[in-house]
Amino acid sequence: MTDAALERISDRIAKQLDAEMPHGGEWLAHLLNNGLDQLPMPGAGNTLERWRALAAVGQFDLSLTKLYEGHTDALAILQEIEPTSAKPAAGAWCVWAAEAPGTRVLVHRDGNTGVRLSGAKHWCSGAMTADHALLTAFSDDGSGPHLVAIDLKQPGIAVDPTHWKAVGMAGSMSVNVAFDGATGRCVGKPGQYLTRPGFWHGGAGLAACWYGGAVGIALALRTSLLGNCRGTAGYKQAALGKVELALAETAATLRQAAAWIDANPALDASRAALTTRLSAEKCAKLVMDEVGKALGATPFCLNEKFAQAAADLPVFIRQSHAERDFAALGERSLENLDSPWTL
Repeated sequence: MTDAALERISDRIAKQLDAEMPHGGEWLAHLLNNGLDQLPMPGAGNTLERWRALAAVGQFDLSLTKLYEGHTDALAILQEIEPTSAKPAAGAWCVWAAEAPGTRVLVHRDGNTGVRLSGAKHWCSGAMTADHALLTAFSDDGSGPHLVAIDLKQPGIAVDPTHWKAVGMAGSMSVNVAFDGATGRCVGKPGQYLTRPGFWHGGAGLAACWYGGAVGIALALRTSLLGNCRGTAGYKQAALGKVELALAETAATLRQAAAWIDANPALDASRAALTTRLSAEKCAKLVMDEVGKALGATPFCLNEKFAQAAADLPVFIRQSHAERDFAALGERSLENLDSPWTL
């Protein structure tokens, strides 16, 4: 993605700021209709440009970013697993791979790659507005996961939004979906969704979304200082200095991870992905804390865009697995035979 394409994303968003387009699905369609979902494949030499696009949308609206990231991730998954297949069906895609305790979607063979689905899937972002989904499902004997592509505009699919009570990330509508005979087709081999190199490439991309959300909140503090008598707001400048450092550190981590992935597209990128995600999570927490202390309650109460972003970001970063991710990163550190932490 070129700088011009990134400018187009920002320009399209800026031109619609005053338009009545309240739903993330409508915003996503707006980006798709203007071809702004055609991002570089991760690991193909322009991973950073891909992440810059995710961050640009994240700076504007995190519920939209959740849908945008899922759609662009689905396109990348299909390209990675089925590089010679026809272009994916038009419309908005999403990826549903979370496995909630006690619920599973089961596949029942209906031809070579065709399947019928039964069961329920939770945490289905975009189910209210998307056209297609990639979802994980299992055979009766527990084998899998199978990755299944489905058309959401068919009988046998019931969307239940009643359990979604979110304030933060409300617009992402990560609802429950039940399947009763809906048809789909298997994509790739059983388990390939998890073992392909792109699994961790996509996981690292989430950090770019969180980074963009942190930038959006940080800009409120920066804007409040521009043009003011800076000598009278030393504590705000100190907060901005802490925010500046945190964002710079995470940006450097993202750039380093993108370069490593592009240089090693077929290798296990879990270490790079975990590092970027944990760095972005830490950064987001610091930005929210410092901006909140510096600006007080005013933007939370009087600025609708800021208040929504401040509610969204803590929810979005909970896609991190916190201490489990730190433990996983520590395990990979021990597996690294090179000299650790050399400059």
